[in-house]
Amino acid sequence: MPSKMILEQKQQAVAELAEQIKNSVSGVLVNYQGITVEDDTAMRKALREAGVKYMVVKNTMTGRACEAVGYGDMKQYLNGMTAIAISENDAVAPAKVLKKYAEKVESFKILAGYLDGAVIDEATVNALADIPSKEVLVAKFLGSIQSPLYGLAYALQAIIDKNGEEAPAAAE
Repeated sequence: MPSKMILEQKQQAVAELAEQIKNSVSGVLVNYQGITVEDDTAMRKALREAGVKYMVVKNTMTGRACEAVGYGDMKQYLNGMTAIAISENDAVAPAKVLKKYAEKVESFKILAGYLDGAVIDEATVNALADIPSKEVLVAKFLGSIQSPLYGLAYALQAIIDKNGEEAPAAAE
C-alpha cells in the first residue's frame, strides 16, 4: 500500500491535470509507441511552438483527471503507451501537429480527444486537423466578398467603354 505522502502527491498531480484539461479548449490523446527520439523531439518542439502542452501521464491518473472534468468516456482509450496534448487557446493546433506525426510514423496513433465539452473520436480529430488555418479562412472569406465587387466594377466600366463616354472628371 502506498504511503500517505505518495498518495497525496498523486492526488495533487491528478488535480493539476484535471485543472489543465478544464481550462483548455481542446485536447488529443495519442498512443506514442514506436516514435523515435528524433521525431518525438521535433514533435514536442512543434507542439510547444503552437502553444500546446504535451504530457505523458499514467493512464489511471489521466483517467481520473478526465472523469473529474466530465470526460469519463476517454477512459476507454487509455490503454498502452498514451500521452495527452492540451491546448488552452487554439482548438485545432494539437490535432494538426499530431496528425502530421501520425501520418509519418506508422505505430503512432491518434486515439481520441475532446472539444467543446465533449469527447470526440479519432475520425473527428482527423477532420479537425484538416480545417485550414484561421488566416487561410479569413483570406478565402475576403476573396469571396471582393469577387462580386470586382465583377460589378468591370461590368460598369464595360458599359461606359461601350457607350464611348468618358468617365466623369473629378471636381476640381
